[in-house]
Amino acid sequence: MSEKVESLKSVANVAFGRFDMTMKDLKESEIDWKPVEEANNIKWILTHLSQQWNVGFQRSFRGDSNYKPDGWPDDYMGSKTITYAKLSADLAKGRAAVLEGLVKLTAADLAVEVQSPSGPVKRYDRLMRQLSEIMHHEGQIAYIRGAIGRKRQKDGHFLA
Repeated sequence: MSEKVESLKSVANVAFGRFDMTMKDLKESEIDWKPVEEANNIKWILTHLSQQWNVGFQRSFRGDSNYKPDGWPDDYMGSKTITYAKLSADLAKGRAAVLEGLVKLTAADLAVEVQSPSGPVKRYDRLMRQLSEIMHHEGQIAYIRGAIGRKRQKDGHFLA
């Protein structure tokens, strides 16, 4: 296996590990709260991550910027109607697909140009950016959960 493939797998392990730690013991009552009206809540962030794992990464693996799994709704990201149970299942499925996709990569696959929002880039660079997004959004969730914890120190019934 190539050094670049191994580096992607290592970054994925760190990103998903951080995500797991941040999500530990998350209560459904916490996913809709936001610190200010203009902010995203945890549910929005999770729908964004799920869309990235189930659609965005798959587009990068396939080299098809229009790929969308059968039945994937156009209004998934930010959906107010998706349940936490469904979202959790989608995240698990997407995570497995990301890890499976990384294992299948070869050094030659990483040199191929794929489409990104900023234009064509090498698949390696695109995947590394996508993996860094997991950590970026994990940090947002950690911030919101920290704010919830601090509010609970003052009000033991907050989001109880």
